[in-house]
Amino acid sequence: MSDYETALLAWLPKAQTTPQHGPAPRSGEDEAEGDDIFGGAKPRSVDLATLERVSAWTRKRFSLAADDVVTVAELTCQLPGCPPLETVVTFWQSDARHHFKLLKPVAEVEESNLPYAWLKDTLVAPEGFGCDCC
Repeated sequence: MSDYETALLAWLPKAQTTPQHGPAPRSGEDEAEGDDIFGGAKPRSVDLATLERVSAWTRKRFSLAADDVVTVAELTCQLPGCPPLETVVTFWQSDARHHFKLLKPVAEVEESNLPYAWLKDTLVAPEGFGCDCC
């Protein structure tokens, strides 16, 4: 087992391992908690009204037109150190893609969590910027 695997397994207290076969199957009780083997949350359905609320706040904060596209998504992260659920907001304006992440589930997002309007230009994703989130 590599140092990385050893460290990862130490970071995952719920995972029981066997040296030859990696993580052992998890019991139904653990799965009921909503966690997967890497400590991230399992995908879940999000209330449409909650997504629309964050979208409306984004439109208001950045003075977006009605025809500017705004997407709001709740994503799971399975990397050590990431929050299990994060909210990703993307919007397009004047052929520029802007995006930001909020390190909490969408249901916990408050309007005050959004970046300040004067940071809008710093949220532009440069041409060719590869991002798994949006």
